[in-house]
Amino acid sequence: MEYRHVVYNACRDGKITRLKTFLDRRSKDEVFNLVHAKTNGATPLIMAARNGHIDIVKYLIESCKADKAQQGSVRFDGETIEGAPPLWCAAAAGHLDIVKYLVDSGADVNQTTYTNSTPLRAACFDGHFEIVKFLVSHNADIEIANRHGHTCLMIACYKGHKAIAEYLLDLKAQVNRKSVKGNTALHDCAESGSLEIMKLLLERGATMDRDSYGMTPLMAAAVAGFHNVVDFVIQLPACSRVERVEALELLGATYVDKKRDNMAAISVWRQAIEDRNHPHKQRLQKPVRVEPIAAYENAVEVQTVEELEELIVDPDEMRMQALLVRERVLGRAHPDTSYYIRYRGALYADMGNFERCITLWQYALDMQQSVLEPLSAMTLSSFLSFAELFSFMLTEWRHRVERPVSGADILEVLRRGVNEVRRSCTLPDVDGANMNRLLVIMLHLLSLMTGLPSVKENSPANFVQVFKCLAYQLVHLDARGLNGTTLLHMACMRDTTNVGRYPVCTFPSPDVVNLLLEVGADPNVRDQHGNTPLHTASKYRTSGFGILLSLLTHGAHLDTCNSQRVTPLDNLKGIACQDAVSPLTHVTLQCLAARVISQHPNIQYKGCVSPKLEDFIQMH
Repeated sequence: MEYRHVVYNACRDGKITRLKTFLDRRSKDEVFNLVHAKTNGATPLIMAARNGHIDIVKYLIESCKADKAQQGSVRFDGETIEGAPPLWCAAAAGHLDIVKYLVDSGADVNQTTYTNSTPLRAACFDGHFEIVKFLVSHNADIEIANRHGHTCLMIACYKGHKAIAEYLLDLKAQVNRKSVKGNTALHDCAESGSLEIMKLLLERGATMDRDSYGMTPLMAAAVAGFHNVVDFVIQLPACSRVERVEALELLGATYVDKKRDNMAAISVWRQAIEDRNHPHKQRLQKPVRVEPIAAYENAVEVQTVEELEELIVDPDEMRMQALLVRERVLGRAHPDTSYYIRYRGALYADMGNFERCITLWQYALDMQQSVLEPLSAMTLSSFLSFAELFSFMLTEWRHRVERPVSGADILEVLRRGVNEVRRSCTLPDVDGANMNRLLVIMLHLLSLMTGLPSVKENSPANFVQVFKCLAYQLVHLDARGLNGTTLLHMACMRDTTNVGRYPVCTFPSPDVVNLLLEVGADPNVRDQHGNTPLHTASKYRTSGFGILLSLLTHGAHLDTCNSQRVTPLDNLKGIACQDAVSPLTHVTLQCLAARVISQHPNIQYKGCVSPKLEDFIQMH
């Protein structure tokens, strides 16, 4: 075992005697290096502070001169915290003695993690009140927010720590401060059901503001399903009749989709309808859609108690009512709107009703593409879900039905995928990782399509033509993934197989490579390191020769040099495929001449030959 592992394990497990015995025999330089080395992302001091070993913390700082400001990775409640200093770890874990020692030793009380979380915020998160008071008494700033704009007061409210919240309010914490997404401490109370803290905030001047999605704390409580918070807020004088009614309608949708309690949903929906149709007030008519939504099976929101009573015998109709309510009240841009459409579709898929699932998911995807920025994580998740669903249907259901997947359904998703790539290409600053992920998903969809009998048999002709037209559009958008890789590069990569939690298709894929080449993909296109698809394909010695031969047949050059002057032929040396891809067959006299010219120091060809020929020489 390496020395650093011995030190790390002793500090993690609290073995002070073993640690001293081991380190006392080392030189000062060796001790310094060992106590600052990271194992699993954390230093010995960070692990000792995380696990509450005060004697080891003192020994490391006083005898080994460990840096109190060092940062590392630690795990709390299954989440990895990056850049956490020892004081933050001790505060989060509730070790008051270590917190006091570190602060008294000069540790920065406001040193943050990489997400800008302070030790004080960490203590507020887990309700360590004594640590909170100690840190504040030593000049901890109560208003430092993390990267999301969430303050100490907000997190105390969300976690339900009333004593800490009241203490912070007594210190004049900003009660109406907003996060990056516009939510306040009242929103946090509503989302967690902390009614007593909500009352306290209102007493201290909190106001019912809307966040960036237009959500009030009342709506947040309804979406989260906290009936007690909803009942309290709708009785406040400042709550309007419209707000009261819509909150009850949202609460009913939550009972249907989240709590699966249809009778509770009927009860609150009845209350909302009676309020809308109050005999002594002006009627609040629900907006009527001009065109019903086919994905919701053309369902229409109920307007009367009599119509509501009929829902009791039709659970499926109730589910559609919940989706209609959420889309109307929250709006199409709110994440929960598309989330619950996808959730409902997934439940249909679990029951084997794939048609309903696909219809709902397509509607959700259209919604996301209409309101979200290109390459949104939610949109990418929808595309991946489709790929996984189609793969499942083709593998698990192929023996149950003759044609488990309709090629038209995959085409519709591909069409939306091409549109997403096109939208992304217009961005001034494309997120390379997200673009890479989208392109990988598109390759899996292409692979699923190439495996369908209708495509293999080339019938019907118009169906195959539409498919290849979409593939053509995708290729000629020339979108690039990480390191400048193209679709053709990725189709030749083994890593492209890893698209999500569940298997979809296997790469490298000869069928996809042939499709891309057929619709015009450049076999000699280069990534940022000068690699062509042939460079990529030649790295895999167990993939067979089909992809190599396809690339070569379409004009790929076996002797193209990358930025390290490595050719695909170099990658193939010593492999049995030399006969199949013999240089005598695939390297021309023109290639050999270009290679000599490019490597000769005294031959100046740039500007002396045509641009096309210059590119050809540079390629070699």
